Amino acid sequence: MRELRQTVVRHPVEVICAAVTTGFAVIAVFDLIRYAALGRMWPIATIMVVELLFVLSGVLAVRSNLPAVLVAPGVAGIVLGCTMNYAETTMFNAEMFVQAAIALIGAVAGTAVQIRFRRAPVKAGGGVLAAIAAIVVVSLAVWQGGAAIARSHTTVQTEIWDVPAVFSTPAEQEGTLERVEYETKAYATDERVVTKAAYVYLPYGYDESRQYDILYLMHGTGDDEAYWFVTHPENKIMVDRMIETGAIEPMIIVTPTFYVEDDCADGLDPLTYSFKEELRNNLMPIIESRYSTYAETADAAGFEASRDHRAFAGLSRGAVTTYHSAICGSLDWFSWFGTFSGSRTSADYFRETIQSDAFKDYPINYLYVTSGTFDFALPGQIEDYCTLLSIEPRLEAGVNTEFDIFPMRYHSAGNWHLALYNFLPRIFH
Repeated sequence: MRELRQTVVRHPVEVICAAVTTGFAVIAVFDLIRYAALGRMWPIATIMVVELLFVLSGVLAVRSNLPAVLVAPGVAGIVLGCTMNYAETTMFNAEMFVQAAIALIGAVAGTAVQIRFRRAPVKAGGGVLAAIAAIVVVSLAVWQGGAAIARSHTTVQTEIWDVPAVFSTPAEQEGTLERVEYETKAYATDERVVTKAAYVYLPYGYDESRQYDILYLMHGTGDDEAYWFVTHPENKIMVDRMIETGAIEPMIIVTPTFYVEDDCADGLDPLTYSFKEELRNNLMPIIESRYSTYAETADAAGFEASRDHRAFAGLSRGAVTTYHSAICGSLDWFSWFGTFSGSRTSADYFRETIQSDAFKDYPINYLYVTSGTFDFALPGQIEDYCTLLSIEPRLEAGVNTEFDIFPMRYHSAGNWHLALYNFLPRIFH
């Protein structure tokens, strides 16, 4: 009986590794259920791979009797937790931090016990290690293969992997940037007069005798009006090349900022709503009286009559601004919209605004929504997008609205560069 008990009782190192693996498995099931509820293929596939790797790393620790293996998923959990969560707006993927904690506690405790009892690792788990390596290699191959194919394209195509290389080389026919200063008010606070600036992109060969479509393009938290074309010149290069190759028609692009000096420093959300006052009262009249757009007059009548030639898009908090100030606040003056990695707009606010008597009869030509599989904004975007489609009959998925999710992308400049590439051919036609 004593020999039997000795064969049944497991060593503490094995118990610790097995407990960590069980924790990974429980969280994996929880995660897969939640992501399945989102109903999107790429996020489900991504979280399935991530959770499988967590579980297999636990199994490897058990099989090899080497708890130090758990350091790898611990570090990965911290990185993913920081990438896929944002404390101010969403902690949908907080379980990544839980998995990291479980892994690192298991690694430290297991290693301490292993040293205390002089428990040597064993040469086992080779099959598990091979499975982990195979999953990583296949996942990277799919990602890099898709990106390589995308970069090899020579014409514009809807693309979820990468921007074709042909649009990443400087054009011979380059557009120009002009910085425009204008007076506006601090609409979110005391309405004092302030001076702000916006950049205006003019296509190569800009001619005041012809009319141009116009896109207002907003940055995200922590950036400014220089973000799109000065801080990230790859966006200007891409636009120049898309126009030069005929992929899109020449257009004017305005990059303003929602910031107003130091206003709302403790909470920027008011600026996403108040920007519509600046947009309508100051920015648009100044820009469209100076540059040649389809607005015959730079006033309410002229902007309403030319709304089919005007778009608004933004990234992150700029996407929230697009919803609050353009779609919900200026649907009479805009009809094309892009929201990249941002949402946070309730069904009630949509009902109060775009379905009000003031806006209910204006058609929406297109709404393009994007995110990345590792983007912390993704879960909220999906929820808000589905809610909007369920209550707004003017939007029909696959007809005048689309939600692209970019594999392996996160809340980053590369994500939004790809979003802009996909957005531009969808507007003004």
